[in-house]
Amino acid sequence: MLREKVTAEITLAHMLQVARELGTNMDADEVAAFLNEKGRAQDMWMHMMQAGEAYVKSRLQGSAVRLHSVKRSAPGTLLH
Repeated sequence: MLREKVTAEITLAHMLQVARELGTNMDADEVAAFLNEKGRAQDMWMHMMQAGEAYVKSRLQGSAVRLHSVKRSAPGTLLH
């Protein structure tokens, strides 16, 4: 199956869990307000995009090393 788009989300439920772990008592409305203040949701989205891009680049770099080290002795036959 070909994926043209990958979506990553952080739900309010997850954010509530994070707030509890930090000892902050916030409800869903407060978490939503926090994310919408001062462009925090946009900043978080940008960080997620940058992290995703860095992850893909690191995986592709690892793959490229392995792909370049493969040699073929005959069509359809791989030698390592």
